[in-house]
Amino acid sequence: MNNLNLQDIKGSYDAVFSLGSACNPALQFQRLNLKRFTSSPLDWSYSPYLSDVNRLLKNNFKGFMELKNMRVVNDKGDSIYANYANDGAIIVPHKGIHAPPKSYVIQDTLYNIFSAHDFPIIVNQSWLVTYPSFKKTLNYRIYRFLEKVKNSQSVLFVRWVANYHEAVELQSTLSQMTKGCFNILILNPVEELQEISEVNWELDRVCAVNVPDDPNSNSTWDYVLKGVTLTN
Repeated sequence: MNNLNLQDIKGSYDAVFSLGSACNPALQFQRLNLKRFTSSPLDWSYSPYLSDVNRLLKNNFKGFMELKNMRVVNDKGDSIYANYANDGAIIVPHKGIHAPPKSYVIQDTLYNIFSAHDFPIIVNQSWLVTYPSFKKTLNYRIYRFLEKVKNSQSVLFVRWVANYHEAVELQSTLSQMTKGCFNILILNPVEELQEISEVNWELDRVCAVNVPDDPNSNSTWDYVLKGVTLTN
């Protein structure tokens, strides 16, 4: 087994993709100029378990966010995740309004993945009104993601929170989906941890690290992604 460490992760990639669990990796990719094209399907969703993401990837996103599998789990907009955003940018409805509009939290019950930024709460309007445009955008992101994964020479996949067995399954799944080389970087938050430490899972193509439990820490992301760039 050729376990990867952070030194091995450094390098240039055709694409860098977030596999969740929330939007934090995608936001950091934006900050560090590691996003070149449209968002991937999981950038702005919440996927608490990598096992569900693995199943989604195995199925090539079949049935993902189909209306028959979706249900409202929060219609108050009081979740810490529930602000409407457009491709990672907070939407301000008109000049003078500084607080972002709240958003419904919608669960895809087939894959246990949640949308928390896609359906703005508008008075006297159902969340279903914006579903057609959401689904059109999502389908495009899925298409671009699958094409990039299949045809790129090198891809880095990044996941916040995963266990060993989920990582084994992810490595196997991505091996079937890719033609080129790929690496997987997994960040596992540990309460009260002060320094980042590498974990030897003895898995090919997988680098796992324990990190402080703040997913928004720029210093953590700067450290683990130092030396990661996009190809020209």
